[in-house]
Amino acid sequence: ALTIIVAILYWFLFPDSPTNAWFLTPEERGKAVKRIQENQTGVENKHFKIDQFYEALTDPKTWLFALFSALDNIPNSLTNQKQIIVSSFGFTNLQTTLLGCVDGVVEITTIFTGVRLAARYKNSRAYVGAIYFIPNLLGVLLVNLLPWSDKVGLLFGQWLTGVGTTGFVLSLSWLSSVTAGHTKRVTTNAIMLIAYCVGNATAPFMWQEQYKPRNHVPWTIIGIAYVLCPLILLFIRFLLVRENRRRDAEPVDEKYDDVYIEVVLPDGTRTERRVDKEFLDLTDIQNRDFRYVL
Repeated sequence: ALTIIVAILYWFLFPDSPTNAWFLTPEERGKAVKRIQENQTGVENKHFKIDQFYEALTDPKTWLFALFSALDNIPNSLTNQKQIIVSSFGFTNLQTTLLGCVDGVVEITTIFTGVRLAARYKNSRAYVGAIYFIPNLLGVLLVNLLPWSDKVGLLFGQWLTGVGTTGFVLSLSWLSSVTAGHTKRVTTNAIMLIAYCVGNATAPFMWQEQYKPRNHVPWTIIGIAYVLCPLILLFIRFLLVRENRRRDAEPVDEKYDDVYIEVVLPDGTRTERRVDKEFLDLTDIQNRDFRYVL
């Protein structure tokens, strides 16, 4: 119910462009547009562009982010299993419920610190996201290797598996920052969301009765996902660094430097006005001046 309410509020209150952000002053809107101009991502364009759609489908980083999204959400099946697992450690129903609050504290704390680190250190999103998967791997090892009698150790290991959520949160903003062109950005976000749903929908099937009580098979699958996810983030960073260097070595691209549109003035006269490249709704591949944040 709360999700639906928040969605409705977003629909009516959240602006789709800095130019119509009701909570900003005209001066602040100008600064927001200027920032968009500097990072070359462009403002929203309502027209669906089939070429941008196809470009999104053929861009390798679209599918790398989608693969990361699917793998990172396989462990999300723990959300439905945690109470059962914690209860199997020997805790009562009340203790299990109270201990479940710690999961939320872990996620809130790690997401906050991870986002702060990524904001403080330039081009560090992949590194921060990858590092935050290390506690997850440690948690998987503890749950798999500790004796069943070590309730505290098993519980601590399970709590550690909530740290890696930071990587997914960072990937959402990173994908938007490295994708330009409105249609392309919408398409890549949709693909990543579909992958997110696939990971969440398929993962519960690995929790089978035959694997209880230790659930070694599901935990092993989760561990593999936690190994692959940081590697994917680092590989995406490697590809983007290489592309940035390639563009730095290219001659200046002047293809879109002199683009004019016809404008009708208030008195009815027509004139041509030059449009900056940053506002042409170019994709990150079309605009060779675009540089990928890391």
